[in-house]
Amino acid sequence: MIDKYEIVIGCEIHTQLLTNTKAFCACENRYGGMPNTRVCPVCLGLPGAMPRISKGYVELGAVAGMALNCNIARFTKFDRKHYFYPDLAKGYQITQYDIPLCTDGHVDLPMAKLPKDQQKGGEKFRPLNFIGKDCIIEDGKYRRVRVERIHLEEDVGKSLHLPGKHSYIDYNRSGTPLIEIVTKPDMSSPEEAALFMETVQEILRYMKVTNGNLEEGNMRCDANINLNVWEDGKLWHTPISEIKNLNSFRSIKEACTYEAQRQLKEFQEDRQEFNPGFKVTMGWDEEKGQTVVQRTKNSFVDYRFVVEPDIKPFSVGDDLLSRAKSRVGELPEAKRVRLQKEYGLSDFDVETLTSTRDLAEWFEKAAEGAKDVKKVANWILAELLSVLNANKQTINDVTITPAHITELVNIIAEGKISGAQGKTVFAKMLETNDMPAKIAKDLGMEVVSDNGAIEAIVDSVIAANPKAVEDFKGGKTNVIGWLTGQVMKESKGKANPKIASKLVNEKLSSL
Repeated sequence: MIDKYEIVIGCEIHTQLLTNTKAFCACENRYGGMPNTRVCPVCLGLPGAMPRISKGYVELGAVAGMALNCNIARFTKFDRKHYFYPDLAKGYQITQYDIPLCTDGHVDLPMAKLPKDQQKGGEKFRPLNFIGKDCIIEDGKYRRVRVERIHLEEDVGKSLHLPGKHSYIDYNRSGTPLIEIVTKPDMSSPEEAALFMETVQEILRYMKVTNGNLEEGNMRCDANINLNVWEDGKLWHTPISEIKNLNSFRSIKEACTYEAQRQLKEFQEDRQEFNPGFKVTMGWDEEKGQTVVQRTKNSFVDYRFVVEPDIKPFSVGDDLLSRAKSRVGELPEAKRVRLQKEYGLSDFDVETLTSTRDLAEWFEKAAEGAKDVKKVANWILAELLSVLNANKQTINDVTITPAHITELVNIIAEGKISGAQGKTVFAKMLETNDMPAKIAKDLGMEVVSDNGAIEAIVDSVIAANPKAVEDFKGGKTNVIGWLTGQVMKESKGKANPKIASKLVNEKLSSL
C-alpha cells in the first residue's frame, strides 16, 4: 500500500540569445521569414565550412549566468554532441560538455506566487535529494532552485509536418545561439516548475539577453520528472521521464501534472525502479492533454562527445566579465522589494512598473524630484500605460520624458491646477510634447487660491441649493462633496478644490 509520494522535477530551459548573427557564422539571427533563406555553408554543415564564435555570444551567456547567480568559467571550450535527426544538418551539435561557461547558480522563486498549500516549508515540499542547504529561505518568502550549469550551444532546424502528407525542414533556425539552463531536481510540484520558467524568462528579458517569446519557440523547456514513492515503509524512485519542448507555462504545469499521475499508475502496476542510465523521452499532446513516448535513451555515451576541433578552447577575459556585470544590475524581484520599501507602493503597482526594465527605469526617473511618488505611479499606470496599450506601444515609443510626469504631478500637488485639469494637460502633453506648466498657462488653467474669490462662489452655490443645505442639516454629509463639485463647476475648474471643500464645510456647519 502506498503511504505517500512526492514529485521531483528538474528543468532544462533552452533560450535563444539576442545576438545580431548566428552562433558560429554571419547569417542574420532573427525569427521567421521565408524558409531556408538565412543559411550558409557553416550553419548547414557543408564540408570544409569553418565555424567561428560570433561577437557578443559569450558575453550574453555570461550576463545570463551572472543574472542567475552562477560562477563564470575563466577557461572554457566547445564540444561536439553527435546524434542523427532530420533537422540537424551536420549530424552533430556544437555545444559545451564538461567545461560549461556557467556553474553553481540559483534562482529564488517568490513563494507568494505558488498555491497556498505550497507556501510552507517542511519535508513535504523539500525533495530528498536537496542536500546541503535549506531550499526555503528568508523566513519562507522564497524557494531556492539550484542551477547546475548554463552552457552555450547552437539551435537546430525546425521540422514542419503536414498530417498525412509530407514533412519539411526549415534550416533558418539552425545555428541560432542558445544557452541551456540546467537545474538540479529541486522542484516538487508542477506549479513550481512553471513558476521557475516564468521567473527565468522575466530575469533574462530584464537583462535583454533574450526575447523569451514562448510562442515563437525562442524559449522552451524540457522537464525531467519522477516520483519518490513510500510503500509499506520502503522508498521507491520511479524512472525519469523527460518531457520535451514545452512552450508555455500552462503546458509545463499540465504536462508535469499528467506525467506524475501516469508514473504513479505505472508504478502501482509493475513497480518499475529508477535506473540512472535510462530515461524515457516524452512529448506533450496538448489537444489530448497527455504525454506520449517519443524514444528512450540509455546514457550520454550515445552522444559521443568530443572536443570541437574547429574552435580553439578560449579564456574569458576581465573586460568581458566587467561588461557583463555592468549589464546585469538590479534583478526584477529585488527592484520590486526596494520600490515597495522606498515608496510604499502596492504589490500591483510594483509588479506592473517592473514588468520591463525600460518601464522600471522610466518610472524611477519620473519619481526623482516628485512631490508625491505614488501619484507618479498612478499617472503612469492609469493614464500613460492605458494609451500605450491602446496603441500597442511600449514605454520606448513615448515621446514625452519622465520629467513631464514629474512636473505634472508637482503642479497638481502645488495646487496650480486641479486633478481634473491635469487630465487635459496630460492629453495635450502627449500631443505637443510641451511641458505641463506651459500647457496649463497657455490654456489659462491657473488655479484660483484666493479665499475671498472662492468664498464668493461658495456663498452663491449654497444660496442656490437650499435642499442640499437641508439635507446636510438632516445628517447627509455627502452633500459637501456635491456642493464642492458645483463650486468647481462655477469656477470652470479653476478654484483650488481643497480650499473650496474647506469653505463649503465651514459655511454649512455655521448655518
